[in-house]
Amino acid sequence: MSVSNPTLITFVIYIAAMVLIGFMAYRSTNNLSDYILGGRSLGSVVTALSAGASDMSGWLLMGLPGAIYMSGLSESWIAIGLIVGAYLNWLFVAGRLRVQTEHNGDALTLPDYFSSRFEDKSGLLRIISAVVILVFFTIYCASGIVAGARLFESTFGMSYETALWAGAAATIAYTFIGGFLAVSWTDTVQATLMIFALILTPIIVLLATGGVDTTFLAIEAQNPDNFNMLKNTTFIGIISLMGWGLGYFGQPHILARFMAADSVKSIAKARRISMTWMILCLGGTVAVGFFGIAYFSAHPEVAGPVTENHERVFIELAKLLFNPWIAGVLLSAILAAVMSTLSCQLLVCSSALTEDFYKTFLRKNASQVELVWVGRLMVLLVALIAIAMAANPENRVLGLVSYAWAGFGAAFGPVVLISVIWKGMTRNGALAGILVGAITVIVWKHFELLGLYEIIPGFIFASLAIYFVSKMGAPTAGMVERFDAAEKDYNLNK
Repeated sequence: MSVSNPTLITFVIYIAAMVLIGFMAYRSTNNLSDYILGGRSLGSVVTALSAGASDMSGWLLMGLPGAIYMSGLSESWIAIGLIVGAYLNWLFVAGRLRVQTEHNGDALTLPDYFSSRFEDKSGLLRIISAVVILVFFTIYCASGIVAGARLFESTFGMSYETALWAGAAATIAYTFIGGFLAVSWTDTVQATLMIFALILTPIIVLLATGGVDTTFLAIEAQNPDNFNMLKNTTFIGIISLMGWGLGYFGQPHILARFMAADSVKSIAKARRISMTWMILCLGGTVAVGFFGIAYFSAHPEVAGPVTENHERVFIELAKLLFNPWIAGVLLSAILAAVMSTLSCQLLVCSSALTEDFYKTFLRKNASQVELVWVGRLMVLLVALIAIAMAANPENRVLGLVSYAWAGFGAAFGPVVLISVIWKGMTRNGALAGILVGAITVIVWKHFELLGLYEIIPGFIFASLAIYFVSKMGAPTAGMVERFDAAEKDYNLNK
């Protein structure tokens, strides 16, 4: 490949810009709070776009368009479920979690918050929640690395093995250097790039296929059921796709954005910005996959790569329909989606290892400089493990994401949601919720029971476990006092 290739040059410029942001953030990172949570200094715009970009990983531009391309609009139930879940998460959790973490020991991580909120002196709650983060996030990180590898493999003709390292290197670099601030600032740039790509691409595909009427006729000719939202679906199938929305309540990388907001007052504005961004992005994603049916049915001579791997539909459309310079920008949007989520996941894993294991159990009196460098080394460690897991070229992005998403949604979702709205929740209730949610997901996934997405039984059983186990005991006076103070703070400032 020639170095003068416009797509390659665009990628290099984009990656260099992200690493430069990492160095800028490095200068503002003085302690572990800065590295893990940005010193709780994010304004509403950065909070909103960072939450959105960290959520929408490579599956937004690869997994979901591929699913729509293969099955038509019946796969769009997942987008509807995500929009509803994200809105409810912003509405019920975001502001309350911001104040609850501050009132409970100024917690920097979810395990830290659980430990302080429920006065867990044994450390068991912290350890189990940190282990859940490490297990499921390593799988999630692997999905991001697979998406990045697919992008580099198809764009530059690299082998899958080389593409793995090329796709992960830049993300590891700026996360290692700049921590949370670098991740949040780059997320904002990446969110802007993603929405540009997802609005422009379907419009150009529509024009290339002859306009709305011609495109819809071509899609119908390929298979009339492409328009049928209920095609090949069952009640359980629709509920499973909608159930993705439950996952939002338990995703540590998204919840960290709420915890890092500069104040509760920023949350309402951030919610409006984030939801607008999300609806436009998901609408664009569905349109790319749907209109791609018409384009590739009209041009079967170029449909080979998409037939081989339907998750490449966005990549192939960008390469075929755009000037190489514009294609480079659009393909950088996939890299942006991958990098934004992967960087957040690496940082949350690093936070769990540094704050919840190293500082708590090994070096209670470690200096801030030492903790920041341990955090950086943990980023490298988790990244290497995730790269090893992603080494199988048969991996599919959406499959890896769905398992990790369910694990967090069921293990942490009910605990986080109930902990910010019910003062009667106890430490044993939280412990039962995490264990029941995680175990249900693993068992349900293994046996593929009823064809139902594992997050739904996991969320339900965890919620019931929290309620009934909490009712067997009672919260301490200190827990109730802190909850009431945080709730009063929230109501005064929302």
